[in-house]
Amino acid sequence: MASLLREILFETAAQGPPPSKDFYQLVITQKEVIWRWWKISVRSEFRGAPPGEIKLLHNDFLNDARLQGEDPMFGARILDYTLALCGGHVDYLERLPDKLLLEILSYMSLQDIGHLSQTSSRFRKLCNSEEIWRQAVKGHCDDMITEDMEMLANVMGWKNIFFKFYYKEHDMNVQNQMNTVSGS
Repeated sequence: MASLLREILFETAAQGPPPSKDFYQLVITQKEVIWRWWKISVRSEFRGAPPGEIKLLHNDFLNDARLQGEDPMFGARILDYTLALCGGHVDYLERLPDKLLLEILSYMSLQDIGHLSQTSSRFRKLCNSEEIWRQAVKGHCDDMITEDMEMLANVMGWKNIFFKFYYKEHDMNVQNQMNTVSGS
């Protein structure tokens, strides 16, 4: 499975809390945790200061409480994620290309897509993409989309088209079936 991973597993950067203007970067590769910082100051004693860097193997990082405590600008969530990556807990699904994920999503129910959209910002973006909603509309109208409908969908958005036209029709069909079954 490791062959599916890119060399860099995670990377983030941030500016230190005020009044500091220092800049920090955290990079997690398949083997190392790299912590870099740049001193940015108008004070003469810091002008021209070289950037700093610490590189640790994953096991060394897991055992270095001092470095784990030096992460005020990224926060506990990033630290927990870094510890998980260093411990070998990699989310392979999150690393698949968008095109492949969209193909997988096309086989899921809209309810499951709604649940998946709540798991991460990446899945929220994918589950709300025009491609997913275009597939939903085409799935509900048996690929009988006219040019006018497609132009309207391109203007209004496929998700809006689905909820304005097809979702209501689906609800009415379900209600009619329930009425037929109950005998009313």
